[in-house]
Amino acid sequence: MHTFPAVTDLKRERPGAQLHWVVEEQYVELARMHPGVDRIIPVAIRRWRRFGAGAGREARAARRALRSQAYDAVVDAQGLLKSVLVARQAHGPLYGFGWRTARDPLASLFYQRKVNFAASTHKIARYRGLMGFANGYAPDQGIDYGLTAPPAPPWAPAAPYVVLLHSTARAAKLWDEASWVAVAQALEAQGIACVLPFGNDAEAARARRIAAKAPSAMVAPRIDFVEAGGLLAHARAVIGLDTGFTHLAAAFNTPVVGVFCDSEPVDAHPVGMGPSDYCGAIGAPPSAAEVLAALARVAPALGHA
Repeated sequence: MHTFPAVTDLKRERPGAQLHWVVEEQYVELARMHPGVDRIIPVAIRRWRRFGAGAGREARAARRALRSQAYDAVVDAQGLLKSVLVARQAHGPLYGFGWRTARDPLASLFYQRKVNFAASTHKIARYRGLMGFANGYAPDQGIDYGLTAPPAPPWAPAAPYVVLLHSTARAAKLWDEASWVAVAQALEAQGIACVLPFGNDAEAARARRIAAKAPSAMVAPRIDFVEAGGLLAHARAVIGLDTGFTHLAAAFNTPVVGVFCDSEPVDAHPVGMGPSDYCGAIGAPPSAAEVLAALARVAPALGHA
């Protein structure tokens, strides 16, 4: 998500440039949302590590795809040892972050050309700067994710709704259920329904528990990236944890409030061309009142308890 604006920059600054994106297989549909991505090369590093059937064959096919042509620049925006190992399979000068900026500092040793950023620099600015460094320009325009909003899914509420993104990959980032309930009930009192997406059985159970205490709330069906994009793009607002869908909402300029409980928001808070705000920090989860106040700032008609 944070790399999309860098793709938009490249296509604007270097018309005719071809961009090939290596992406984990489960995120292929997400990468396809950007019209500037000319080719997607899927990998399945997480699955290949288990040495399942076909893993070797698939890995060799991905390597052949990466080595099928010479590139003017190979850009590793992840800054991880696993990502630099993949990037090194491609033919071309390898660009990445320096020791102070790479998520795995050791990865910086493998880059031929590297650049550092201040620790407080937002990830979007880092990725835009790295792409510009690799292609000879300095990004000087506002953030543009370059995405076209999908239509709202047919099951989405016809009336105005707010999406509550209550799930995230790491349990420490979760916000307590009582606070989600308080937010859902406050919005319900204003006549605003909440939609609660989920990705697995545990998340579905949590969504049902929250919805049970706010009768107008809706537990979404299991959705793919395209449906999620449509749901988020057409919402009145989105309140979400530190997760990709929160940033996807910002990409569609939907008013967004980020809720941080165990991650640092300084360089990763939701940001886009639309209104956004965030609450909390590592070890300091916000209260429901703080989140509702932030919601009122980004969507003035909402959020008043």
